[in-house]
Amino acid sequence: MYYTRYLENHNKALKKLQITNIAGYPIDIEDSFLEICALTKALQDSGHKQFLIGNGASAAFANHMALDWTKNGGVPTHAFANSALLTAMGNDLGFDEAFSAPLSWYANSGDRLVTISSSGNSPNIMKAIEVARAKGMSVITFSGLKPDNASRKLGDLNFYIPAKTYGIVECAHQVLLHIWLDMFMGVKEWEKSEEQNMRKDEYRL
Repeated sequence: MYYTRYLENHNKALKKLQITNIAGYPIDIEDSFLEICALTKALQDSGHKQFLIGNGASAAFANHMALDWTKNGGVPTHAFANSALLTAMGNDLGFDEAFSAPLSWYANSGDRLVTISSSGNSPNIMKAIEVARAKGMSVITFSGLKPDNASRKLGDLNFYIPAKTYGIVECAHQVLLHIWLDMFMGVKEWEKSEEQNMRKDEYRL
Protein backbone atom coordinates (compact mmCIF):
# COMPACT_ATOMS: atom_id res chain seq x y z
CA MET A 1 0.00 0.00 0.00
CA TYR A 2 3.05 2.31 0.04
CA TYR A 3 2.33 3.77 -3.40
CA THR A 4 -1.31 4.39 -2.57
CA ARG A 5 -0.54 6.04 0.77
CA TYR A 6 2.21 8.18 -0.77
CA LEU A 7 -0.10 9.36 -3.53
CA GLU A 8 -2.85 10.11 -1.01
CA ASN A 9 -0.53 12.23 1.10
CA HIS A 10 0.92 14.02 -1.92
CA ASN A 11 -2.56 14.96 -3.14
CA LYS A 12 -3.59 15.92 0.39
CA ALA A 13 -0.64 18.31 0.65
CA LEU A 14 -1.54 19.95 -2.66
CA LYS A 15 -5.18 20.30 -1.69
CA LYS A 16 -4.14 21.97 1.57
CA LEU A 17 -1.83 24.44 -0.18
CA GLN A 18 -1.77 27.75 1.69
CA ILE A 19 -1.05 31.03 -0.10
CA THR A 20 -0.51 34.32 1.66
CA ASN A 21 0.49 37.83 0.69
CA ILE A 22 3.22 40.01 2.18
CA ALA A 23 0.90 40.99 5.03
CA GLY A 24 0.29 37.34 5.88
CA TYR A 25 -3.33 37.33 4.74
CA PRO A 26 -4.59 34.13 3.02
CA ILE A 27 -5.49 34.23 -0.67
CA ASP A 28 -7.83 31.86 -2.51
CA ILE A 29 -5.87 29.28 -4.51
CA GLU A 30 -7.53 29.95 -7.88
CA ASP A 31 -7.27 33.72 -7.33
CA SER A 32 -3.59 33.40 -6.44
CA PHE A 33 -2.75 31.64 -9.71
CA LEU A 34 -4.68 34.26 -11.65
CA GLU A 35 -2.72 36.92 -9.80
CA ILE A 36 0.70 35.33 -10.30
CA CYS A 37 -0.01 34.93 -14.02
CA ALA A 38 -1.15 38.55 -14.30
CA LEU A 39 1.99 39.70 -12.48
CA THR A 40 4.10 37.56 -14.81
CA LYS A 41 2.43 39.05 -17.87
CA ALA A 42 3.18 42.54 -16.52
CA LEU A 43 6.79 41.48 -15.91
CA GLN A 44 7.06 40.19 -19.47
CA ASP A 45 5.49 43.30 -20.98
CA SER A 46 7.85 45.59 -19.04
CA GLY A 47 10.94 43.74 -20.29
CA HIS A 48 12.02 42.58 -16.83
CA LYS A 49 13.28 39.12 -15.93
CA GLN A 50 12.97 36.43 -13.27
CA PHE A 51 15.58 34.71 -11.13
CA LEU A 52 14.82 31.28 -9.64
CA ILE A 53 16.93 29.93 -6.79
CA GLY A 54 17.00 26.82 -4.62
CA ASN A 55 19.32 24.27 -3.03
CA GLY A 56 19.68 20.59 -3.90
CA ALA A 57 16.57 19.28 -5.64
CA SER A 58 15.17 22.82 -5.61
CA ALA A 59 18.22 23.96 -7.60
CA ALA A 60 17.31 21.37 -10.23
CA PHE A 61 13.75 22.72 -10.27
CA ALA A 62 15.11 26.26 -10.66
CA ASN A 63 17.24 25.20 -13.65
CA HIS A 64 14.35 23.29 -15.20
CA MET A 65 11.82 26.08 -14.84
CA ALA A 66 14.27 28.80 -15.92
CA LEU A 67 14.64 26.92 -19.20
CA ASP A 68 10.90 26.36 -19.63
CA TRP A 69 9.98 29.96 -18.78
CA THR A 70 12.53 31.34 -21.23
CA LYS A 71 12.03 28.91 -24.13
CA ASN A 72 8.33 28.15 -23.81
CA GLY A 73 6.84 30.96 -21.73
CA GLY A 74 8.73 33.82 -23.34
CA VAL A 75 9.78 35.30 -20.00
CA PRO A 76 13.58 35.66 -19.63
CA THR A 77 14.44 33.64 -16.54
CA HIS A 78 17.75 32.73 -14.94
CA ALA A 79 18.89 30.24 -12.28
CA PHE A 80 22.18 30.43 -10.39
CA ALA A 81 22.64 26.67 -10.34
CA ASN A 82 25.68 25.87 -12.44
CA SER A 83 28.61 24.12 -10.75
CA ALA A 84 31.26 26.73 -11.60
CA LEU A 85 29.24 29.57 -10.11
CA LEU A 86 28.17 27.69 -6.98
CA THR A 87 31.64 26.34 -6.18
CA ALA A 88 33.23 29.75 -6.74
CA MET A 89 30.67 31.42 -4.48
CA GLY A 90 31.09 28.77 -1.81
CA ASN A 91 34.88 28.85 -1.93
CA ASP A 92 35.44 32.59 -2.32
CA LEU A 93 32.51 34.29 -0.60
CA GLY A 94 30.89 31.59 1.50
CA PHE A 95 27.86 29.49 0.61
CA ASP A 96 25.52 31.90 2.38
CA GLU A 97 26.16 34.33 -0.49
CA ALA A 98 25.82 31.78 -3.28
CA PHE A 99 22.68 33.50 -4.58
CA SER A 100 22.78 36.99 -3.11
CA ALA A 101 26.11 37.93 -4.70
CA PRO A 102 25.21 37.03 -8.31
CA LEU A 103 21.75 38.50 -7.77
CA SER A 104 23.39 41.79 -6.84
CA TRP A 105 25.39 41.64 -10.08
CA TYR A 106 22.70 40.65 -12.57
CA ALA A 107 19.30 41.75 -11.25
CA ASN A 108 17.69 45.16 -11.61
CA SER A 109 14.85 47.00 -9.96
CA GLY A 110 11.56 45.63 -11.26
CA ASP A 111 12.90 42.11 -11.76
CA ARG A 112 11.52 39.18 -9.75
CA LEU A 113 13.10 36.67 -7.37
CA VAL A 114 11.45 33.26 -6.96
CA THR A 115 12.72 31.15 -4.06
CA ILE A 116 12.16 27.39 -3.88
CA SER A 117 13.02 26.02 -0.45
CA SER A 118 11.44 23.06 1.32
CA SER A 119 12.43 24.36 4.75
CA GLY A 120 12.07 28.03 3.86
CA ASN A 121 14.94 28.78 6.21
CA SER A 122 18.15 28.32 4.18
CA PRO A 123 20.56 31.18 4.95
CA ASN A 124 21.49 31.70 1.30
CA ILE A 125 17.81 31.98 0.41
CA MET A 126 17.24 34.55 3.14
CA LYS A 127 20.22 36.64 2.04
CA ALA A 128 18.98 36.59 -1.54
CA ILE A 129 15.56 37.87 -0.45
CA GLU A 130 17.28 40.67 1.45
CA VAL A 131 19.26 41.69 -1.63
CA ALA A 132 16.17 41.46 -3.84
CA ARG A 133 14.23 43.82 -1.61
CA ALA A 134 17.15 46.26 -1.46
CA LYS A 135 17.23 46.31 -5.27
CA GLY A 136 13.49 46.93 -5.60
CA MET A 137 12.58 43.46 -6.86
CA SER A 138 9.36 41.56 -6.27
CA VAL A 139 9.59 38.23 -4.42
CA ILE A 140 7.63 34.98 -4.65
CA THR A 141 8.36 32.11 -2.27
CA PHE A 142 7.66 28.38 -2.39
CA SER A 143 8.21 26.61 0.94
CA GLY A 144 7.01 23.73 3.10
CA LEU A 145 7.58 21.78 6.31
CA LYS A 146 7.19 24.14 9.31
CA PRO A 147 4.37 26.68 8.91
CA ASP A 148 6.39 29.43 10.58
CA ASN A 149 9.38 29.18 8.23
CA ALA A 150 11.11 32.51 7.65
CA SER A 151 10.80 32.89 3.88
CA ARG A 152 7.05 32.37 3.97
CA LYS A 153 6.66 35.79 5.58
CA LEU A 154 8.74 37.71 3.06
CA GLY A 155 7.23 37.21 -0.39
CA ASP A 156 4.61 39.25 -2.18
CA LEU A 157 3.01 35.85 -2.75
CA ASN A 158 3.94 32.85 -0.60
CA PHE A 159 3.06 29.29 -1.63
CA TYR A 160 3.33 26.96 1.37
CA ILE A 161 2.92 23.16 1.26
CA PRO A 162 1.84 21.80 4.69
CA ALA A 163 3.71 18.48 4.59
CA LYS A 164 6.29 16.98 6.94
CA THR A 165 8.68 15.25 4.52
CA TYR A 166 11.01 16.62 1.87
CA GLY A 167 9.85 14.21 -0.83
CA ILE A 168 6.23 15.35 -0.64
CA VAL A 169 7.14 19.05 -0.45
CA GLU A 170 9.56 18.83 -3.37
CA CYS A 171 7.12 16.90 -5.56
CA ALA A 172 4.35 19.37 -4.73
CA HIS A 173 6.59 22.34 -5.55
CA GLN A 174 7.31 20.92 -8.98
CA VAL A 175 3.57 20.54 -9.60
CA LEU A 176 2.90 24.13 -8.50
CA LEU A 177 5.68 25.49 -10.69
CA HIS A 178 4.26 23.70 -13.73
CA ILE A 179 0.70 24.81 -12.95
CA TRP A 180 1.93 28.41 -12.93
CA LEU A 181 3.75 28.05 -16.27
CA ASP A 182 1.06 26.00 -18.01
CA MET A 183 -1.69 28.38 -16.88
CA PHE A 184 0.35 31.34 -18.13
CA MET A 185 0.80 29.61 -21.50
CA GLY A 186 -2.82 28.48 -21.71
CA VAL A 187 -1.93 24.78 -21.69
CA LYS A 188 -4.91 22.62 -20.64
CA GLU A 189 -4.34 18.87 -20.41
CA TRP A 190 -8.10 18.29 -20.08
CA GLU A 191 -8.79 19.95 -23.45
CA LYS A 192 -6.05 18.20 -25.45
CA SER A 193 -6.96 15.78 -28.22
CA GLU A 194 -3.32 15.01 -29.07
CA GLU A 195 0.03 15.08 -27.34
CA GLN A 196 1.84 18.37 -26.80
CA ASN A 197 4.89 18.89 -29.03
CA MET A 198 7.56 21.45 -28.05
CA ARG A 199 9.74 21.20 -31.19
CA LYS A 200 10.19 24.58 -32.83
CA ASP A 201 9.13 23.32 -36.27
CA GLU A 202 5.97 21.68 -34.88
CA TYR A 203 5.26 23.89 -31.87
CA ARG A 204 1.81 23.27 -30.48
CA LEU A 205 0.50 24.17 -27.06
